[in-house]
Amino acid sequence: MRVTITITRKLFFEVVLCATALATNLASAEPADIPRIGVLLPAARVSASEVGLRGGFREQGYVEGRDIVIEWRGSSNSIEDARPHAADLVRARVDLIVALSTSTARAAMEATSTIPIVFVSSDPVAAGLAESLAKPGANATGVSVMSPELAAKRLDLLQQLMPHARRIAFLQNPSNASIAMKSAEAKRAAHRLGMHLESFDARNTTQIEPALRAIRRSAPDAILIDSDLVLLNERAKIVTAIRKARIPAVFPWREYHEHGALLSYGPDYGDVMRRAASYVIKILRGAKPTALPVEEISKFDLVIDLRVAREMNIEVPESLLLRADELIR
Repeated sequence: MRVTITITRKLFFEVVLCATALATNLASAEPADIPRIGVLLPAARVSASEVGLRGGFREQGYVEGRDIVIEWRGSSNSIEDARPHAADLVRARVDLIVALSTSTARAAMEATSTIPIVFVSSDPVAAGLAESLAKPGANATGVSVMSPELAAKRLDLLQQLMPHARRIAFLQNPSNASIAMKSAEAKRAAHRLGMHLESFDARNTTQIEPALRAIRRSAPDAILIDSDLVLLNERAKIVTAIRKARIPAVFPWREYHEHGALLSYGPDYGDVMRRAASYVIKILRGAKPTALPVEEISKFDLVIDLRVAREMNIEVPESLLLRADELIR
């Protein structure tokens, strides 16, 4: 038996309209159920931060666009520049803010006291981001990379490499939120090691070249580069000038080796981002920032470029060769 179903033009369009409305409602409902993460990241770390965070989320089973939506906001390393971006994320009603520097974290905490914040900071307690590492308080927690202590460690490595170095130039950004702590620690370490530390300031990109010229005129025995994102953003210019002047230098991050740095000692930024991502996921699953202690990064990589050492006629001691996490040959 064959049954013939007759559909009028009116009924056909009503069916189509109902199906379209249902599909639209489903499509609009789906993103609303996906957590929205706002990320405040310094321009010097944009690429590395995106790759690191996405990798960290994937390790936790979260894929951008499927399980979470990320709103990226790049800024300089100044709190003034970060403030409007932080306010924009608050207006966008994100579920959580990730702030990848001390300055961006301050801006985020000024913008909101209710939205959870995950930060990466050199010393969150001294910077006022957390009451203590064990009990951060407020609405923020995250990862500490202990930059002040690292300045002293880099000077110690520099002395092992250059035992007779006495006059050390310290290239720093005086507007960095943590510079007072790092400078004080570096000076104490220099005094302990029998070194004299002379500071050269570069607040922004336009001041870097004058600072480098002043360092060359000073003719120090070696150079210590501050762990500052303004300086990192101009790493090609800094490394090229120092290498041309043939002055041994110790750098804070392995990214400087892209342009021929001699020696670096600092945290693995990819590992830092993975740890920050794990905090985000814990909070999305219901944890409160106040219940999550700040984690201190304890693994730091020593990288030595032996090609640059040969170029500068520097013989790297066996103790450093054995200790290095990576030797560039």
